[in-house]
Amino acid sequence: MTFKSISIITTAILLFSCGNGEKSDAYGNFEATTITVSAKGNGELEQFNIKEGMILQKGINIGLIDTTQLYLEKLEIIAKLESLDLKLQEAAPEIAVLLKRKSNLDRERNRTKNLVAKKAATQKQLDDYNGEIDVVNQQINSTKRQINIANRSILSERKPLEAQIAAFKNKIDDHKINNPIQGTVLTTFVELSELVNQGSPLYKIANLNTLKLRAYTSSLLLQKVKLNDKVTILIDSDEDSYRELEGIVTWIADQAEFTPKSIETKEERVNLVYALDVEVKNDGTLKIGMPAEVIFNTKTTD
Repeated sequence: MTFKSISIITTAILLFSCGNGEKSDAYGNFEATTITVSAKGNGELEQFNIKEGMILQKGINIGLIDTTQLYLEKLEIIAKLESLDLKLQEAAPEIAVLLKRKSNLDRERNRTKNLVAKKAATQKQLDDYNGEIDVVNQQINSTKRQINIANRSILSERKPLEAQIAAFKNKIDDHKINNPIQGTVLTTFVELSELVNQGSPLYKIANLNTLKLRAYTSSLLLQKVKLNDKVTILIDSDEDSYRELEGIVTWIADQAEFTPKSIETKEERVNLVYALDVEVKNDGTLKIGMPAEVIFNTKTTD
């Protein structure tokens, strides 16, 4: 064995050894996927019902940004929309007059038709009545067309107003602060009655039920583990003992990197290691940033 090989193995032992009587295979710190919830609207924070450490369910409403001005503007658009109905023209009164006139003409035409049959009226008189009835029919159709055109013009204003109302509804909904995930509130950035702008951070939340251990191991030790393997997690119990938890390997890096700065000594920091993620169910004692060690079990899952 060459001196270089002996040096690599010795460094790995120094990096991943622990005081529990057996060599650990990897070392790292717990992480959680955090989400910073930001304001989607502008205004005074009227409600904000959370504190750090609170456990929130997904989708619940936890706050409200003032919507008074938006609500008033929405009412103004609704009033414009309702006024369109008053502008709509009805053909019934005008057509009723024309239909009454047509009814009278029909009666006179029928009477004249009988008189023509008895040679008591001329054909021209009958033709005149038929001509007047045709004119009235044309007037009825023309009135209907004109009113339909006018109404279509009025109704064409409805869709833009309805779109504006929908836009205001969305803006008002954006002023309601809904929690996006189930998790624990880590930090709050605002207080009740503060003025906030769109994009202002309100609070940070993370799901702490399951944490991710980002650990690092050497290339030699990496050969002992693969994806979905169950591994043993060692948590400091006191100065001389550890508490064991079970974890599952969910990711292994395909490229080496320098040992992170959390490894204290300069000699250890210059070594190349591989990162891996281990999913660990939180028993209530694990915290973000807490250090832990990993032992790769010889028996792996199928």
